Amino acid sequence: MSTPKLDGKVALVTGASRGLGLAIARGLKDAGATVIVSSRKLEACESAVSSLGDAGPGSAHPYALHVGHWESIEPAVDDIISRFGSLDIVVNNAGIAPLAENLVSVTERLWDKTIEVNLKGPFRLMAVAGDRMAAAGGGSIINISSIGAERPSPPEAMYAAAKNGLNALTRAFAQEYAPTVRVNCVMPGGFATDMSENWDEEFIGKIVDRLPAGRLGRPDELAGLITHLASDDAGYTTGAIIPVDGGRTAVY
Repeated sequence: MSTPKLDGKVALVTGASRGLGLAIARGLKDAGATVIVSSRKLEACESAVSSLGDAGPGSAHPYALHVGHWESIEPAVDDIISRFGSLDIVVNNAGIAPLAENLVSVTERLWDKTIEVNLKGPFRLMAVAGDRMAAAGGGSIINISSIGAERPSPPEAMYAAAKNGLNALTRAFAQEYAPTVRVNCVMPGGFATDMSENWDEEFIGKIVDRLPAGRLGRPDELAGLITHLASDDAGYTTGAIIPVDGGRTAVY
């Protein structure tokens, strides 16, 4: 597989101030893209951009956007296109993953917030960005789902339901804006990020012991796939839902 080149491409990554989102932003920037590092708080975005550095080949720029606010998405997309000249790549990474002690105690407010950020916002962003991409002649949208969508546990039921919905939206939007806009989805498993630093050794052991890979993933291993899907090297890939989980979905 050739090294993806994204020179001249503008990419928006939501939830990019930390963790996998930041790793994805770094991968796209290293491939030459102009990357819009987006999150709810501008200060967090600015800090993330600083951590990416000024060295080329691409560049990174902070942008505050709350994807759960439906009315803010269209103005943000049009503003990005106005400021940077185009929007060629969107990575729907922003999300929240609240855990429920038991399902009967889940409040309507928590349910609505989980769906708002993980499903409603990505739907609207795909709709608006895909429309603008199709009008401009092409683009690539990549959704970040979770293996929880296919292997849900009761505590993560809300999150899993939203991510399963995101899988369905991926297939629908791949048809809606075909053939010029490609829409794909990846389902990460356990990755060694700042979030995993709070996991105790027993919990990590339970994950790793059953994985064919025998370890947690490195963020750059996910970022490499995202960069490939964003590039013309993946020109025949659309509507795909790809597990990146060290083999977990293959064995349990």
